Amino acid sequence: MTVSYRPDALIASDISAYLAQHQNKSLLRFITCGSVDDGKSTLIGRLLYDSKMIFEDQLAALEADSRRVGTQGQEIDFALLVDGLAAEREQGITIDVAYRFFATEKRKFIVADTPGHEQYTRNMVTGASTADLAVILIDARKGVLTQTRRHSYLAHLIGIRHIVLAVNKMDLVGYDQAVFDAIVAEYREFAASIGIADFTAIPLSGFRGDNITALSDNTPWFAGPALMPHLETVELDVDADRARPFRMPVQWVNRPNLDFRGFSGLIAAGSVTPGDKVRILPSGRTTSVTRIVTLGGDLTEAGAGQSVTLTLADEVDCSRGDLIATADAPPQVADQFQATIVWMDQEELLPGRAYWLKIGSQTVSATVQQPRHAIDVNTLAELSVRTLGLNDIGVAEVYTDRGIVFEAYEDSHALGGFILIDKITNATVGAGMLNFSLRRAQNVHWQATEINREAHARQKNQSPRLLWFTGLSGSGKSTIANLVEKRLHALGKHSFLLDGDNVRHGLNKDLGFTDADRIENIRRVGEVARLMTDAGLIVLTAFISPFRAERELVRKMMPEGEFFEIFVDTPLDEAERRDVKGLYRKARSGEIANFTGITSPYEAPVNPEIRIDTTRTSPEAAAELIVEQIMGVWSPTL
Repeated sequence: MTVSYRPDALIASDISAYLAQHQNKSLLRFITCGSVDDGKSTLIGRLLYDSKMIFEDQLAALEADSRRVGTQGQEIDFALLVDGLAAEREQGITIDVAYRFFATEKRKFIVADTPGHEQYTRNMVTGASTADLAVILIDARKGVLTQTRRHSYLAHLIGIRHIVLAVNKMDLVGYDQAVFDAIVAEYREFAASIGIADFTAIPLSGFRGDNITALSDNTPWFAGPALMPHLETVELDVDADRARPFRMPVQWVNRPNLDFRGFSGLIAAGSVTPGDKVRILPSGRTTSVTRIVTLGGDLTEAGAGQSVTLTLADEVDCSRGDLIATADAPPQVADQFQATIVWMDQEELLPGRAYWLKIGSQTVSATVQQPRHAIDVNTLAELSVRTLGLNDIGVAEVYTDRGIVFEAYEDSHALGGFILIDKITNATVGAGMLNFSLRRAQNVHWQATEINREAHARQKNQSPRLLWFTGLSGSGKSTIANLVEKRLHALGKHSFLLDGDNVRHGLNKDLGFTDADRIENIRRVGEVARLMTDAGLIVLTAFISPFRAERELVRKMMPEGEFFEIFVDTPLDEAERRDVKGLYRKARSGEIANFTGITSPYEAPVNPEIRIDTTRTSPEAAAELIVEQIMGVWSPTL
């Protein structure tokens, strides 16, 4: 019998086999980092070129660009492959993180080219957050620099276990082995001091191609490996993740119809099979898995790194932000932690201010306390600081407004790594790693009392209220608040006035007038005011309270409808005219620092419950109408 083969069938079969082989290759994510002009972009360009990942038209454009920017000897400037921003090409530096994909016969790669300038350290942290390996570049002419140490410390801090020390530009030092050995010895001493136990050192020239894909004749004293073979064979940590207990943060509740309800997410650790007992956190409810659903059909098992939808045996309450974990080895739930924080914003950390904390699919409100210390990346000394500035690394306590599911970062990047987001600008201002929960978070519980706030309020025949007067110094807050309390007292109501100046004589006498101290001042007052309303009182506070975020924080401490923001709206020039204490004059002459309205900002309320225009309304009239409104009679905005 004669068998004939169709050529197109052969081609289709070959393509299918090639795609299947390519799909099954392992993926290595790595970053290049180091100081400015160490050759990171050039190295990546060379890797792309040598792995045949550049098309002919790209190569022609690259050669033309290289001639235009004046590359010496009219050779190819490989950095132009990666530095895509106009500003990067003009300045010859990397600003943003550039991601590139390439592949060899043995492995697929995603490489992140991260900037070397200190001001872009936050971009380096972003690139390193998903990397398995870091290539730390050093210019052979310059040796170990501050950014070399900073990036090495950050890479180790973030949990990158594989480090390559690439001593670049060896061609510019005549491929001198003594230079290479001296740099490796200096780096080894530093690496040991920060906990890097092992690294692979390679002498290379990204520009000339020495020791990139194969060992170079220019370094006969180096036994290997070359960079590319090392990247192709370094062991990944996937198996370690699969060996850990099962964890899957829920990203989405999949409910296409009334007959199906599943919970979708990326498995962070471990593996799962139908029938496995699981626990929903933070609620603690237990159930079992019935199906593992994917677009390609149901699976009999799924593990770390796979995105799946799980269906459960019971109708448990589970939503985005919850975690599905193995029932007999669940992670912890806590609301107080020690964390290591990398600050990534031009504006300093404000201890006590509420930020959004995002960890996995969980988002909560969190406050960072004054740092225990910052870390000098050159000496590793622990520095006493009051806050953190751009690119600072510090250790601080973090409190969240409710318990979150977590594991220490060294055990789980997915459940231990977080970002901090400014609530006003929505900008990411910091990244952090949870080290451990504070023991007092587990030991301190809210004590139930038999006489609750409702009983206190009934005894006083009134509803608790917090009247929060805010405005510039000299606006008339204290005057109006005092008149309101006199009126309430005459009506037989139980009230108490917390005045800004009076509180600073006792409770807050240890605080100054920096932004951080102002935030802590308002936080303490808010806590005291909340306790006083628990006693059934109508509490009045008269504070400048210049920041919206802190006023909103106090609002959220109170039950719905009990917080009244009263904006005593007085123009700055009018407040200065009334200034009997001479504070504005002293502030303008520089005698008083951080004075609201002059050298420190005031963020006016956007939608206050009551607004008082003191240029049109007398204090007595304002007080009368405020009392009418809080007693349930609505009055127009003044």
